[in-house]
Amino acid sequence: METKRKALGKGLEQLFSNERIDFDNFEQGIIENTNKNEIKEINIAEIRRNPYQPRTVFDEEALQELAVSIKEHGIVQPVIVKKSVKGYELIAGERRTRAAKMAGLETVPAIIREFTDAQMMEIALIENIQRENLNPIEEAKAFRNIINETNMTQEQVAIRFGKSRSYITNLLGLLNLPLAVQKDVEEKKISLSHARALSKITDEQKVIELSNRVKEEGLNVRDIEKLTNDTTLPKKVKINRSNNLKYTIFEKILREKVGTKVRINSRKIEIPFDSEKDLERILEILNVEIEGD
Repeated sequence: METKRKALGKGLEQLFSNERIDFDNFEQGIIENTNKNEIKEINIAEIRRNPYQPRTVFDEEALQELAVSIKEHGIVQPVIVKKSVKGYELIAGERRTRAAKMAGLETVPAIIREFTDAQMMEIALIENIQRENLNPIEEAKAFRNIINETNMTQEQVAIRFGKSRSYITNLLGLLNLPLAVQKDVEEKKISLSHARALSKITDEQKVIELSNRVKEEGLNVRDIEKLTNDTTLPKKVKINRSNNLKYTIFEKILREKVGTKVRINSRKIEIPFDSEKDLERILEILNVEIEGD
Protein backbone atom coordinates (compact mmCIF):
# COMPACT_ATOMS: atom_id res chain seq x y z
CA MET A 1 0.00 0.00 0.00
CA GLU A 2 2.87 2.35 0.87
CA THR A 3 4.46 1.66 -2.51
CA LYS A 4 1.20 2.55 -4.26
CA ARG A 5 0.91 5.80 -2.30
CA LYS A 6 4.46 6.74 -3.24
CA ALA A 7 3.82 5.96 -6.90
CA LEU A 8 0.68 8.08 -6.99
CA GLY A 9 2.11 10.99 -5.03
CA LYS A 10 0.17 13.42 -2.86
CA GLY A 11 -1.67 15.07 -5.75
CA LEU A 12 -3.13 11.85 -7.07
CA GLU A 13 -3.83 10.47 -3.62
CA GLN A 14 -5.94 13.56 -2.87
CA LEU A 15 -7.57 13.47 -6.28
CA PHE A 16 -8.81 9.90 -6.01
CA SER A 17 -9.70 9.91 -2.31
CA ASN A 18 -12.14 12.85 -2.38
CA GLU A 19 -15.77 12.55 -3.47
CA ARG A 20 -15.44 15.61 -5.67
CA ILE A 21 -12.21 16.01 -7.62
CA ASP A 22 -10.44 19.28 -8.36
CA PHE A 23 -7.99 19.33 -11.25
CA ASP A 24 -6.06 22.43 -10.20
CA ASN A 25 -5.39 20.99 -6.73
CA PHE A 26 -4.38 17.68 -8.30
CA GLU A 27 -1.91 19.20 -10.75
CA GLN A 28 -0.47 21.67 -8.23
CA GLY A 29 -0.21 18.92 -5.61
CA ILE A 30 1.92 16.77 -7.91
CA ILE A 31 4.18 19.69 -8.90
CA GLU A 32 4.70 20.86 -5.31
CA ASN A 33 5.60 17.35 -4.17
CA THR A 34 8.06 16.67 -6.98
CA ASN A 35 11.76 17.28 -6.45
CA LYS A 36 13.45 19.36 -9.13
CA ASN A 37 15.72 16.46 -10.04
CA GLU A 38 12.61 14.39 -10.85
CA ILE A 39 11.55 16.81 -13.61
CA LYS A 40 12.95 15.44 -16.87
CA GLU A 41 13.33 16.99 -20.31
CA ILE A 42 11.68 14.57 -22.71
CA ASN A 43 11.44 14.65 -26.48
CA ILE A 44 8.11 15.99 -27.78
CA ALA A 45 8.23 13.39 -30.55
CA GLU A 46 7.97 10.65 -27.90
CA ILE A 47 4.81 12.10 -26.35
CA ARG A 48 1.35 10.85 -27.36
CA ARG A 49 -1.93 12.44 -26.33
CA ASN A 50 -3.97 10.87 -23.57
CA PRO A 51 -6.01 8.17 -25.37
CA TYR A 52 -8.98 9.17 -23.17
CA GLN A 53 -8.70 12.88 -23.98
CA PRO A 54 -12.30 13.90 -24.81
CA ARG A 55 -11.41 17.17 -26.48
CA THR A 56 -11.12 16.97 -30.28
CA VAL A 57 -11.31 20.69 -31.13
CA PHE A 58 -8.56 23.13 -30.09
CA ASP A 59 -8.56 26.92 -30.42
CA GLU A 60 -5.75 27.49 -32.92
CA GLU A 61 -5.54 31.22 -32.18
CA ALA A 62 -5.13 30.56 -28.46
CA LEU A 63 -2.47 27.93 -29.20
CA GLN A 64 -0.57 30.44 -31.35
CA GLU A 65 -0.64 32.97 -28.51
CA LEU A 66 0.65 30.35 -26.08
CA ALA A 67 3.36 29.36 -28.55
CA VAL A 68 4.56 32.99 -28.70
CA SER A 69 4.65 33.12 -24.89
CA ILE A 70 6.61 29.85 -24.73
CA LYS A 71 9.11 31.15 -27.26
CA GLU A 72 9.70 34.18 -25.06
CA HIS A 73 9.49 32.71 -21.56
CA GLY A 74 9.76 28.94 -22.01
CA ILE A 75 7.43 26.42 -20.38
CA VAL A 76 6.81 27.59 -16.82
CA GLN A 77 4.87 24.53 -15.61
CA PRO A 78 5.97 20.99 -16.49
CA VAL A 79 3.60 18.60 -18.20
CA ILE A 80 2.60 15.35 -16.48
CA VAL A 81 3.02 12.08 -18.35
CA LYS A 82 2.84 8.31 -17.94
CA LYS A 83 5.55 6.03 -19.30
CA SER A 84 4.16 3.77 -22.00
CA VAL A 85 5.52 0.99 -24.19
CA LYS A 86 6.46 3.52 -26.85
CA GLY A 87 7.45 6.79 -25.23
CA TYR A 88 4.98 8.65 -23.00
CA GLU A 89 1.26 9.38 -22.75
CA LEU A 90 0.09 12.84 -21.70
CA ILE A 91 -1.89 13.17 -18.49
CA ALA A 92 -1.92 16.96 -18.12
CA GLY A 93 -0.59 19.69 -20.39
CA GLU A 94 -1.72 18.91 -23.93
CA ARG A 95 -2.12 22.60 -24.82
CA ARG A 96 1.40 23.31 -23.55
CA THR A 97 2.80 20.39 -25.53
CA ARG A 98 1.03 21.42 -28.74
CA ALA A 99 2.10 25.05 -28.33
CA ALA A 100 5.70 24.02 -27.56
CA LYS A 101 5.76 22.02 -30.79
CA MET A 102 4.42 25.04 -32.69
CA ALA A 103 7.12 27.17 -31.05
CA GLY A 104 9.78 24.85 -32.44
CA LEU A 105 10.83 23.24 -29.16
CA GLU A 106 12.14 19.69 -29.31
CA THR A 107 11.77 18.88 -25.60
CA VAL A 108 9.48 19.82 -22.72
CA PRO A 109 9.94 19.53 -18.93
CA ALA A 110 7.87 16.63 -17.61
CA ILE A 111 6.94 14.82 -14.42
CA ILE A 112 6.57 11.06 -14.90
CA ARG A 113 3.96 9.27 -12.78
CA GLU A 114 2.03 5.99 -12.84
CA PHE A 115 -1.69 6.01 -13.70
CA THR A 116 -4.38 3.43 -14.37
CA ASP A 117 -6.61 3.74 -17.44
CA ALA A 118 -9.56 4.77 -15.22
CA GLN A 119 -7.48 7.50 -13.59
CA MET A 120 -6.30 8.78 -16.98
CA MET A 121 -9.90 8.96 -18.17
CA GLU A 122 -11.09 10.87 -15.09
CA ILE A 123 -8.15 13.29 -15.16
CA ALA A 124 -8.65 14.12 -18.84
CA LEU A 125 -12.36 14.76 -18.31
CA ILE A 126 -12.08 16.84 -15.15
CA GLU A 127 -9.32 19.00 -16.64
CA ASN A 128 -11.51 19.92 -19.57
CA ILE A 129 -14.71 20.34 -17.58
CA GLN A 130 -13.20 22.60 -14.93
CA ARG A 131 -11.30 24.65 -17.50
CA GLU A 132 -14.33 24.85 -19.80
CA ASN A 133 -12.67 23.63 -22.97
CA LEU A 134 -15.11 20.96 -24.09
CA ASN A 135 -18.09 21.44 -26.36
CA PRO A 136 -21.33 19.76 -25.12
CA ILE A 137 -21.02 16.71 -27.38
CA GLU A 138 -17.41 16.06 -26.36
CA GLU A 139 -18.42 16.40 -22.71
CA ALA A 140 -21.41 14.07 -23.15
CA LYS A 141 -19.26 11.40 -24.81
CA ALA A 142 -16.67 11.70 -22.05
CA PHE A 143 -19.29 11.22 -19.33
CA ARG A 144 -20.75 8.26 -21.22
CA ASN A 145 -17.28 6.69 -21.37
CA ILE A 146 -16.78 7.22 -17.65
CA ILE A 147 -20.12 5.52 -16.90
CA ASN A 148 -19.48 2.66 -19.34
CA GLU A 149 -15.91 1.99 -18.18
CA THR A 150 -16.48 2.28 -14.42
CA ASN A 151 -19.11 1.10 -11.98
CA MET A 152 -20.31 4.63 -11.22
CA THR A 153 -23.96 5.58 -11.51
CA GLN A 154 -25.12 8.91 -12.95
CA GLU A 155 -25.62 10.11 -9.37
CA GLN A 156 -22.06 9.18 -8.39
CA VAL A 157 -20.66 10.80 -11.53
CA ALA A 158 -22.60 13.98 -10.77
CA ILE A 159 -21.15 14.17 -7.25
CA ARG A 160 -17.61 13.33 -8.36
CA PHE A 161 -17.55 15.97 -11.07
CA GLY A 162 -19.46 18.66 -9.20
CA LYS A 163 -22.58 18.55 -11.40
CA SER A 164 -26.28 17.98 -10.74
CA ARG A 165 -27.87 14.66 -11.65
CA SER A 166 -30.18 16.41 -14.13
CA TYR A 167 -27.17 18.06 -15.79
CA ILE A 168 -25.58 14.65 -16.45
CA THR A 169 -28.88 13.15 -17.65
CA ASN A 170 -29.63 16.06 -20.00
CA LEU A 171 -26.09 16.02 -21.35
CA LEU A 172 -26.20 12.29 -22.09
CA GLY A 173 -29.51 12.90 -23.85
CA LEU A 174 -27.66 14.92 -26.49
CA LEU A 175 -26.11 11.70 -27.74
CA ASN A 176 -29.59 10.60 -28.85
CA LEU A 177 -29.53 13.36 -31.47
CA PRO A 178 -28.80 12.41 -35.11
CA LEU A 179 -25.08 12.71 -35.91
CA ALA A 180 -25.70 15.66 -38.24
CA VAL A 181 -27.38 17.58 -35.42
CA GLN A 182 -24.62 16.63 -32.98
CA LYS A 183 -22.18 18.17 -35.45
CA ASP A 184 -24.27 21.36 -35.50
CA VAL A 185 -23.93 21.50 -31.70
CA GLU A 186 -20.17 20.95 -31.88
CA GLU A 187 -19.80 23.72 -34.47
CA LYS A 188 -22.06 26.05 -32.42
CA LYS A 189 -24.57 26.33 -35.27
CA ILE A 190 -27.30 25.58 -32.73
CA SER A 191 -27.17 26.34 -29.00
CA LEU A 192 -27.10 23.89 -26.11
CA SER A 193 -30.64 25.00 -25.17
CA HIS A 194 -31.87 24.19 -28.68
CA ALA A 195 -30.05 20.85 -28.56
CA ARG A 196 -31.67 19.90 -25.26
CA ALA A 197 -35.12 20.70 -26.61
CA LEU A 198 -34.45 18.70 -29.77
CA SER A 199 -33.12 15.72 -27.79
CA LYS A 200 -36.58 15.21 -26.28
CA ILE A 201 -38.04 14.47 -29.74
CA THR A 202 -38.10 10.84 -30.85
CA ASP A 203 -38.70 11.42 -34.59
CA GLU A 204 -35.18 11.81 -36.02
CA GLN A 205 -36.41 13.31 -39.29
CA LYS A 206 -38.31 15.95 -37.35
CA VAL A 207 -35.21 16.69 -35.27
CA ILE A 208 -33.13 17.28 -38.39
CA GLU A 209 -35.89 19.42 -39.93
CA LEU A 210 -36.18 21.59 -36.80
CA SER A 211 -32.41 21.88 -36.47
CA ASN A 212 -32.26 23.22 -40.03
CA ARG A 213 -35.04 25.69 -39.24
CA VAL A 214 -33.14 26.88 -36.16
CA LYS A 215 -30.17 27.68 -38.40
CA GLU A 216 -32.19 29.17 -41.27
CA GLU A 217 -35.08 30.89 -39.48
CA GLY A 218 -33.64 31.54 -36.03
CA LEU A 219 -36.27 29.50 -34.15
CA ASN A 220 -36.02 29.80 -30.38
CA VAL A 221 -36.56 26.98 -27.88
CA ARG A 222 -40.20 27.93 -27.31
CA ASP A 223 -40.80 27.79 -31.07
CA ILE A 224 -39.42 24.25 -31.10
CA GLU A 225 -41.68 23.19 -28.24
CA LYS A 226 -44.73 24.67 -29.96
CA LEU A 227 -43.91 23.00 -33.27
CA THR A 228 -43.28 19.70 -31.53
CA ASN A 229 -46.75 19.77 -30.00
CA ASP A 230 -48.41 21.02 -33.20
CA THR A 231 -50.91 18.36 -34.34
CA THR A 232 -50.91 19.80 -37.89
CA LEU A 233 -47.31 18.73 -38.53
CA PRO A 234 -47.12 15.92 -41.10
CA LYS A 235 -46.68 12.45 -39.64
CA LYS A 236 -45.38 9.30 -41.32
CA VAL A 237 -48.23 7.23 -39.90
CA LYS A 238 -51.60 7.95 -38.36
CA ILE A 239 -51.55 7.72 -34.59
CA ASN A 240 -53.93 8.03 -31.67
CA ARG A 241 -53.19 11.56 -30.34
CA SER A 242 -54.35 10.86 -26.77
CA ASN A 243 -52.23 7.73 -26.48
CA ASN A 244 -49.31 9.40 -28.25
CA LEU A 245 -49.37 12.33 -25.83
CA LYS A 246 -49.33 9.97 -22.85
CA TYR A 247 -46.53 7.93 -24.39
CA THR A 248 -44.52 11.09 -25.09
CA ILE A 249 -44.82 12.12 -21.45
CA PHE A 250 -43.84 8.63 -20.26
CA GLU A 251 -40.93 8.53 -22.71
CA LYS A 252 -39.66 11.88 -21.46
CA ILE A 253 -39.84 10.75 -17.81
CA LEU A 254 -38.03 7.48 -18.54
CA ARG A 255 -35.46 9.19 -20.78
CA GLU A 256 -34.56 11.67 -18.05
CA LYS A 257 -34.32 8.85 -15.51
CA VAL A 258 -32.10 6.44 -17.43
CA GLY A 259 -30.25 8.87 -19.72
CA THR A 260 -30.94 7.04 -22.97
CA LYS A 261 -33.44 7.27 -25.84
CA VAL A 262 -36.48 5.35 -24.55
CA ARG A 263 -39.28 4.56 -27.00
CA ILE A 264 -42.83 3.43 -26.16
CA ASN A 265 -44.94 1.98 -28.96
CA SER A 266 -47.02 -1.06 -29.88
CA ARG A 267 -47.39 -1.95 -26.19
CA LYS A 268 -43.61 -2.18 -25.83
CA ILE A 269 -40.96 -0.16 -23.99
CA GLU A 270 -37.60 -0.07 -25.79
CA ILE A 271 -34.52 1.00 -23.82
CA PRO A 272 -31.35 0.88 -25.97
CA PHE A 273 -27.90 0.50 -24.40
CA ASP A 274 -24.33 0.82 -25.73
CA SER A 275 -22.58 -1.95 -23.81
CA GLU A 276 -22.95 -4.50 -21.04
CA LYS A 277 -21.80 -1.90 -18.50
CA ASP A 278 -24.34 0.59 -19.83
CA LEU A 279 -27.04 -2.09 -19.41
CA GLU A 280 -25.89 -2.68 -15.82
CA ARG A 281 -26.08 1.09 -15.22
CA ILE A 282 -29.67 1.21 -16.50
CA LEU A 283 -30.70 -1.81 -14.44
CA GLU A 284 -29.20 -0.23 -11.34
CA ILE A 285 -31.16 2.99 -11.96
CA LEU A 286 -34.35 0.92 -12.32
CA ASN A 287 -33.50 -0.99 -9.11
CA VAL A 288 -33.37 -4.31 -10.96
CA GLU A 289 -31.25 -6.89 -9.14
CA ILE A 290 -29.91 -9.89 -11.03
CA GLU A 291 -29.40 -12.97 -8.87
CA GLY A 292 -26.27 -15.06 -9.36
CA ASP A 293 -23.85 -12.18 -10.11
